[in-house]
Amino acid sequence: MQNITNIKSGNQTSITEFILLGFGTLPDLQILLFLVFLVIYIVTMAGNILIVALVVADRHLHTPMYFFLGNLSCLETCYTSTILPRMLASLLMGDRTISVNSCFVQFNLFSCLVSTECYLLASMSYDRYFAICKPLHYSTHMNFRFCTELVTGSWIGAFLGSSVTTYLISQLTFCGPNEIDQFFCDLTPMLKLSCTDTHLVELVTLIFSCVFLLPPFLLTLISYICIIAAILRIPSTIGRQKAFSTCSSHLIVVTVFYGTLIIVYMLPNTMRDLNKTFSVIYTVLTPLVNPFIYTLRNKGVNEAMRQAVRKLSFTRMKIN
Repeated sequence: MQNITNIKSGNQTSITEFILLGFGTLPDLQILLFLVFLVIYIVTMAGNILIVALVVADRHLHTPMYFFLGNLSCLETCYTSTILPRMLASLLMGDRTISVNSCFVQFNLFSCLVSTECYLLASMSYDRYFAICKPLHYSTHMNFRFCTELVTGSWIGAFLGSSVTTYLISQLTFCGPNEIDQFFCDLTPMLKLSCTDTHLVELVTLIFSCVFLLPPFLLTLISYICIIAAILRIPSTIGRQKAFSTCSSHLIVVTVFYGTLIIVYMLPNTMRDLNKTFSVIYTVLTPLVNPFIYTLRNKGVNEAMRQAVRKLSFTRMKIN
């Protein structure tokens, strides 16, 4: 039932709960979807936590590239935990309601993490640019202090931007209907439910999008244009392959992330089902495949995993 609270002496009422429709149109597949997303959640958490542990524990991975990778994996665990537990509970229990305040909190965390990921991916692109295009200046420019400042600035800037947007959304009045045709609290569906003027929120969101999404996207794009141009100038085929292998994993991740993100927010409203499908890709599947992309195509991470397995096996033999 739609919970409402009177806010005026007249007929206007304020919603206290939203209904996340999610995958409610597929009632016969709820248990199957629950099992699929549960496996995805477990594998995603395990894969990303493993990468964080390897980066922290293995001194050979204490380099700028792996420092950014560790932060990205940490972000992916938070990213997944912001959306999937609520979705799993909805699929299992059938309760698709979420309080307005909880919806605001979820949106705040989600938007903060998306913005942070954009800047982390841009920082990783910048790192690869210096490693390939300016190798002689790499060690002096990409030092630990500078990398820490990039990561810290990414988290703080994204948090402030998302907090301001969330505060403005919380000042809106939602009078009904209260159904969000999505499996998480996203900005556009929420604004459509507001019965007050949303122009200020839309303007601030546009400004913040230009600040937090456009610059890192352009930096990533320009970095890879320079990287590809530098790789093509390498005379030997082996040299080109070796140079490209150092950034191929990150390029795949960037392409999947930005590709699905752009498609989701540029699709017309008439293609809601397709919009939801691409939302699953960048909110659920991207954090799942990132650890596999980096481990399968990264010699450093593979070697760290082999050493960790050997140490664990040796420790067990000593105990036995």
